[in-house]
Amino acid sequence: MKNKSLIILWLILCPFLLFAGPGSIASKARITASSELDNKSGANHIVDGVIRANGTGEWVSKSKVTFWGQIDYPWIKLDWDKAQTINQIILFDRSTTDAHIAGGTLFFSDGTQIPVFEIPNNGAPKVVSFKERTIEWVRFEVTDGDGAALGLSEIEVYPATKQLVYPVSLVNPYVESARGRYFFFVTGSQPFGMISAAPLTRNKNQYGGGYNYNSKEVLGFPQIHCWMLSGITLMPTTGNIAPNKGEQGWKSKFSHEGEIVQPGYHRLYLDDYDTWVEQTAGDRVSFYKFTYTKDALANVLVNLGGYVGESTMNDARVIKVSSTRIDGSVNTTGRLWGGPENIRIYFAIEFEKPFETLNGWDGKQDLSNVSALKGSPEKRAKNAGSMSYYDSPTTGVSAQYKVKAGESLQMKIAISYTSIENARKNLASECNHWNFNKLREDSQNEWNQMLGRIAVKGGSDNQRIKFYTDLWHVLLGRHKLDDVSGDYPDNTEGERVGSSTVNTKFKIRTLPKDKNGKVKFHMYNSDAFWLTQWNLNVLWGLAWPEVVDDFAASLIQYAENGKLLPRGPCGGGYSYIMTGCPATNLITSAYQKGILTKKSPLTAFQMMKQNHEPGGMMGGKDELAFYIKNGYYPSNAGITLEISFQDWALAQMAKKMGKEGDYKYFFKRSQGWTELYDKENKLIFPKDKEGKWLHKNPLSGAGWVEANAWQGTWSVSHGLDQLGKLMGGKDTLCSKLNYAFENSKQSDFVFGYRDGYISYANQPGCSNAHIFNYAGRPDLSQYWVRRVKEQAFGATTPDKGYGGHDEDQGQMGGVSALMAIGLFSVNGTSAINPTYDITSPIFDEIVIKLNQKYYPGKEFVIKTYNNSEKNCYIQKATLNGKVQNGFTFSHSDFIRGGKLELWLDGKPNFKWGTQQN
Repeated sequence: MKNKSLIILWLILCPFLLFAGPGSIASKARITASSELDNKSGANHIVDGVIRANGTGEWVSKSKVTFWGQIDYPWIKLDWDKAQTINQIILFDRSTTDAHIAGGTLFFSDGTQIPVFEIPNNGAPKVVSFKERTIEWVRFEVTDGDGAALGLSEIEVYPATKQLVYPVSLVNPYVESARGRYFFFVTGSQPFGMISAAPLTRNKNQYGGGYNYNSKEVLGFPQIHCWMLSGITLMPTTGNIAPNKGEQGWKSKFSHEGEIVQPGYHRLYLDDYDTWVEQTAGDRVSFYKFTYTKDALANVLVNLGGYVGESTMNDARVIKVSSTRIDGSVNTTGRLWGGPENIRIYFAIEFEKPFETLNGWDGKQDLSNVSALKGSPEKRAKNAGSMSYYDSPTTGVSAQYKVKAGESLQMKIAISYTSIENARKNLASECNHWNFNKLREDSQNEWNQMLGRIAVKGGSDNQRIKFYTDLWHVLLGRHKLDDVSGDYPDNTEGERVGSSTVNTKFKIRTLPKDKNGKVKFHMYNSDAFWLTQWNLNVLWGLAWPEVVDDFAASLIQYAENGKLLPRGPCGGGYSYIMTGCPATNLITSAYQKGILTKKSPLTAFQMMKQNHEPGGMMGGKDELAFYIKNGYYPSNAGITLEISFQDWALAQMAKKMGKEGDYKYFFKRSQGWTELYDKENKLIFPKDKEGKWLHKNPLSGAGWVEANAWQGTWSVSHGLDQLGKLMGGKDTLCSKLNYAFENSKQSDFVFGYRDGYISYANQPGCSNAHIFNYAGRPDLSQYWVRRVKEQAFGATTPDKGYGGHDEDQGQMGGVSALMAIGLFSVNGTSAINPTYDITSPIFDEIVIKLNQKYYPGKEFVIKTYNNSEKNCYIQKATLNGKVQNGFTFSHSDFIRGGKLELWLDGKPNFKWGTQQN
């Protein structure tokens, strides 16, 4: 992996974050001990990965107890060939209560020691965290115990920051997990993977749904965490349970102590079932390893009925193919924010070991030894019908085993949105083995490769961990729908009712393939691309141009199938979420950067053009006709500014393609926003169809989309010069915008929907700090970008990190990451000659590895000098050794590779950035 030296990883974290990083290095050490009871109880068992299993995988000493109570306390030592820098050790006592190590001392080769108290007597983890130290060996000596044959089940030793080189170890999925959506926290997925699995701890959608850090119970392991798609919940249990009681009947307590969460890997312990659960994933396959710590009757539940996070499962069908194979499907329905009314999901499951019996349940009764099962199509309105969600009877099957302590069961599951046959093909093609660690390694190598496209050096530990967590979210959501065969679901045809599509006519289509039989692009399920011109369109285009190309092709294909360019495509159909035609911004940015290669630009233009007319996706038929005639969208300033920018972006593409008539038409449309400028308040406000002001309250969200006049006025990215002139000059513009920032800093620039002067908790206004660049005050952009980055996006705790409001599948992460590297594009790189806006990065060096299938250069480097928290002001700059006077540089310069150097100081240089090169 190139640029390893630049990827400085891991963090000396406070206790609640300690497990969101690297694996233990204890297994790399030589193990010696004071004594070993027998050959089955050797010292090496403390690093064998068998943890808390009574009588298995343990180091047991020969310690004895005299008749007066004296114990000859044992010790154990880990010795590495090379020095290790560590900051945490976890001790697991033997799980038997008859022999209990209650306390001890950790001695280190550097001469230091740490006393350890209150070690649990049930094998639960004892976490010992400390300031990082570099050592060659560590020795644990028991100082208090009870009973003979004292020993340990496991010792885990975790490395500190300087020891690590891979981005996966830096990502912290816990960040803001107590505030995120159902699909926010997904550890079982590859970048944009079809499978998207994670534990479920709070069964709701937004505001802390899905995996919520504060919840202490696991309700199951759903395999799908997508925009308006969810379901197929797995749950390993032991003992006799009644699955027809649902998740409240099979849930289990768990603890973050001993848990490991990473992209592509998750480990936790189910306290109620004495079971370790390990999860990894391929592109379309989930792989689970359940390790039981006591002899038990084990059941692996596959739940296929009831509400899960974003939709409801019903009408399940299951077939027992053999004692190791289960196939089936389930319908999903009840999508709050729209989408096809019914989407069927198919699955194929394999178990490594034959189950003894396959039982089932249907919500009313338990069923024994089933060969097939059909769930009820019943559904009933949830929350007294106030929402679109439904409740339905829980139903599913249970694979039953008799297990011994220390025994592991492995299972794999693949899904498809087209057929069981394709689910089976997905499973066979991507994981035709039972080597859990191999798939984990493959999955995390993929994450390291993708995350490693941008390498950073310098900054604080918190800033580095937040940066790679941002990139993880940027690359995590928006999951593919197509099978390995190239088949994908088409649900575009149907009747629109609000934001939903009913009576859909389901079709199976196949993606075009190249001469080698590989699909040319993928089809995706995605939250809305609403206002992604200020985050994903820019960031993806820097380091992952193939992603922009792929998504553009997918959106165009949707339009070819169903005539509409989706805002947020769902299950092969439309969800109609949000407003305007945001696909235009993504597609035009791809075209202008020369990375629209998977679809014809002419086809792309035609699809956008028809969607900018009445009857297309841009808006209501009558409202859009009014906008075309009068220049503004009636009663909504937010939509006016949004679609006028989309018209401008399409006009730029038309001009570059030589379509002069189309250029003039759409450019004229893009100028109508000026009708909403209010001279009195020097802000933009909504007007009704009669041309009367809807109101003139600049903090009211009426007539805006999740914004208000203070937040939204500045979003006219294509008309900032005009806005400045309307206000009476750039000085007035800067003064008003600066006033808004000053009035928002005490709230960390975070407000709820439509509230406050400036809010970086949601998409509207995400360009605001960069507007000063265009008004003659680049120093203010440098200052406020740094403040927003630190205050709104700087936290790495479970309650903060993205504004605590609405991260939207990488959009807030994208803004945060762009601020961190000091690059942006107010016009979303949709101009004929795209440029990047410069602010001061928080890192000393950033290396962007260029994809040479799209760009001729190898890497683009941003280097800062005299960088610090206070030194945020650019004094001078050079690009490839030449003086850089302006605050922008071209995309054409970027793709050739090179070096941007910035000299910083604590005082602003009012001249830099105000001139053009």
